[in-house]
Amino acid sequence: MKQSQMLIPTLREMPSDAQVISHALMVRAGYVRQISAGIYAYLPLANRVIEKAKNIMREEFEKIGAIEMLAPALLTADLWRESGRYETYGEDLYKLKNRDKSDFILGPTHEETFTALVRDAVKSYKQLPLSLYQIQPKYRDEKRPRYGLLRTREFIMKDAYSFHPNYDSLDVTYEDYRKAYEAIFTRAGLEFKGIIGDGGAMGGKDSQEFMAITADRTDLDHWLVLDKAISSIDEIPTDVLDEIKAELTSWLVAGEDTIAYSSESNYAANLEMATDLYKPSTVVVAEEEVVKVATPDCKSIDDVAAFLEVEETQTIKTLLFMADGQPVVALLVGNDQVNDVKLKNYLGADFLEPATEVEAQTIFGASFGSLGPVNLPDTVKIIADRKVQDSRNAVTGANEDGFHLTGVNPGRDFTAEYVDIREVREGELSPDGQGVLKFARGIEVGHIFKLGTRYSDSMGATILDENGKATPMVMGCYGIGVSRILSAVLEQHARIFVNKTPKGDFRYAWGINFPEELAPFDVHLITVNVKDEAAQELTARIEKDLMVAKYEVLTDDRNERVGSKFSDSDLIGLPIRVTIGKKASEGIVEVKIKATGDTIEVNAENLIETLEILTAKA
Repeated sequence: MKQSQMLIPTLREMPSDAQVISHALMVRAGYVRQISAGIYAYLPLANRVIEKAKNIMREEFEKIGAIEMLAPALLTADLWRESGRYETYGEDLYKLKNRDKSDFILGPTHEETFTALVRDAVKSYKQLPLSLYQIQPKYRDEKRPRYGLLRTREFIMKDAYSFHPNYDSLDVTYEDYRKAYEAIFTRAGLEFKGIIGDGGAMGGKDSQEFMAITADRTDLDHWLVLDKAISSIDEIPTDVLDEIKAELTSWLVAGEDTIAYSSESNYAANLEMATDLYKPSTVVVAEEEVVKVATPDCKSIDDVAAFLEVEETQTIKTLLFMADGQPVVALLVGNDQVNDVKLKNYLGADFLEPATEVEAQTIFGASFGSLGPVNLPDTVKIIADRKVQDSRNAVTGANEDGFHLTGVNPGRDFTAEYVDIREVREGELSPDGQGVLKFARGIEVGHIFKLGTRYSDSMGATILDENGKATPMVMGCYGIGVSRILSAVLEQHARIFVNKTPKGDFRYAWGINFPEELAPFDVHLITVNVKDEAAQELTARIEKDLMVAKYEVLTDDRNERVGSKFSDSDLIGLPIRVTIGKKASEGIVEVKIKATGDTIEVNAENLIETLEILTAKA
């Protein structure tokens, strides 16, 4: 492909409105352009990457018997009313009417559509299991689209749905998809973790997220690619290194999610689902009497602990939520933070929101900062974190402004349901007892769910079992953010290329180091002087030889300065660069392997053989 015929609008500088590296490089390297807030055009380079990602998926899904099809993106609201999600999905749902005033939506996901299709076509257990998938744009009206392709209003997604006669069959397919996802993300060149995830609005309970780990900003060995004139990072002058470090830390760490993982085992979970190792206390303490004490101007746990001269772990924090319109009290020890997702999942609530000051006054007769679990009405459900049951002679709010209670003991002074509802902290023991919890930021690129009968029950998707009895189909759901893969790859494979000039100056520039299977082209063929006939002839011959050898080639035939060509080449990030320069008449070319920064001169006659050797080592 001739570069002069491609639309690759590179920029000299990083775009000022970009906050993360992947967004900045996608724009600067000419991969994407924003059409409106949260809506992007995938230019030729990005489209090639996305098509390669799709082909990897198709190859891996064929191995597990998943069949590709295509459903409409414009969906009737009637199906979503059947499932109940039309009212509960939230404000992200694009709702519209046709000329007959019938309600439609733009599909954010397709559980209802696939359930309806299979419900109408499949009647017997003998026709199952069935696994179907599609790759198409999805639409969600994000309130704050940001970070390039990571949070958009239109995005490309692979969504798959499996249908089963029983849960044993679902378990087999779920495991097949898990292994297929691992193969896909490995082939895409991603460092990732499969973690315990939350089903959210999708329904179902068992799920696993696949998170691409965001590269550490302080790991210079990861970020820097040195040219052959630089022996090591230590050779780079301090002022240049300081400038590089400052630029690295100026970019936000991409990824909406924090991952908690064990330092010694395979345990990993989204922070919303992560738990730690809990061992009930066996310490015996004499119980004191409850005493009401004045605590003027004490609004926080730290204020109360300091005023009463106790450890913050001796206090119990009382929070008030409204779960589907009903009051729920959440109790935690000291400064522990409530995990809203854990609480919502335990309650099985569709909506969970912090209560207002007015609601607190109505229920407790007191303001926030003075709330407590003692003598609450029976109509108020109390959910306490596991650690609360170990509290003895604790301090709680007195449900009277400016007062607290001391000597409060769970079981004697209040009753609660005890469950893990706290947010874990880094350094706590892993729940499997192996190592401690460490945190990392990650980008969700895939998610698999065991939906069970969530949709088949509500939509009447039944089959006749082996006994001729109607039974609901058991379902699974499996998603991959196709356009997100592009962002995740750039976050992990962005590099700073450091060069040393003949005069001894050190210079650096941003670029992309694309993994082999996703790179838009395999080879960037650059002719230094397009007016040199020998160079032109050699370029044409090499281009033909490479294509015969099944390499995808982007030939820079533009009449531009060589510096601009090399700069664009670094930005675009193809794995191999072949330069036809001053020695073209001798049949000598320069080969650079992007992944390692290695550069060698090669006779054109031996180029294909040399590339096979070099890429095998890269």
